[in-house]
Amino acid sequence: MMPNPYDEGSARVLTALGFPALATTSSGFAATLGRADMSVERDLVVAHVAAVAAATDLPVNADSERCFAADPAGVAETVGLLAAAGAAGCSIEDWDPVGRRIDPIAAAVERVAAAAAAARATGLVLTARCENHLRGIDDLDDTVRRLVAYRDAGAEVVYAPALVDLVGIRTVVESVGVPVTVLLLPGGPSVAELAAVGVRRISVGGTLGRIALGAVAVAATSLLETGRIDPSLPLLDRALAARAFA
Repeated sequence: MMPNPYDEGSARVLTALGFPALATTSSGFAATLGRADMSVERDLVVAHVAAVAAATDLPVNADSERCFAADPAGVAETVGLLAAAGAAGCSIEDWDPVGRRIDPIAAAVERVAAAAAAARATGLVLTARCENHLRGIDDLDDTVRRLVAYRDAGAEVVYAPALVDLVGIRTVVESVGVPVTVLLLPGGPSVAELAAVGVRRISVGGTLGRIALGAVAVAATSLLETGRIDPSLPLLDRALAARAFA
């Protein structure tokens, strides 16, 4: 389990709860800035990764989107910056937010290879992501083809976020031959079910951040409508807070 803090405070809480590793979340961090996912500049993301890494003694995987670069040289530079910021790993995805499409596989493989070479040079674990299912492309054959190609380009871990069908997940695990990360979604397979089909690493993406903002909205709505804070709403346990923020 590798949950995703969205700031230093949430990183400290998750560390105090006993998780073995953490990962940043691009959507969760963007929300703390009042911005949409994939709209934050590289320097801000690198500074955020450095802050989260400094807030915990756990390994931190950086959600580095498409590595903030249009060419392989820029991809490699981003990986180096994340390593210097204290990340233990990083990711690269094949979604192009400018063109609003999945990258052609040849271009995606070239970018993964550049990231993998830089990761090897700096000691990071590289995760390569196929964004098909997150972007509404339910083509498992293409997902497997891409993940195998990314593995062959040097990725140590592969990831197809929003793939929730256990049969499909098992197919990915059995096809790629390297550790597979899965995005744990509300209502989807449990940790135990994912482990049973061979998943090695589990992320929750931006879900904890959305839950936190949802709680703010619920509490604020109660305040607006009734003039009170609903006493039934959960608060951070004082003992946990003392451990997290000591």
